[in-house]
Amino acid sequence: MKLSVFVKEKRKTASLTQPELAEKAGVGLRFLREIEQGKESLRLDKVNQVLKLFGYEVGAVKSSTNF
Repeated sequence: MKLSVFVKEKRKTASLTQPELAEKAGVGLRFLREIEQGKESLRLDKVNQVLKLFGYEVGAVKSSTNF
């Protein structure tokens, strides 16, 4: 599941608006909107601040492509 979809679904399940989640996570509203819009270049420490509220963190996942 894409990060953007995951965060949006978790936020809605928790009945939080974007401003409410941004405040609770200690990140800016613009940053949260960028996550939910699927921006590809994000600061992982801030992504983890948001995910921590839902009991998750970013981690390495085996890719189907090999180099």
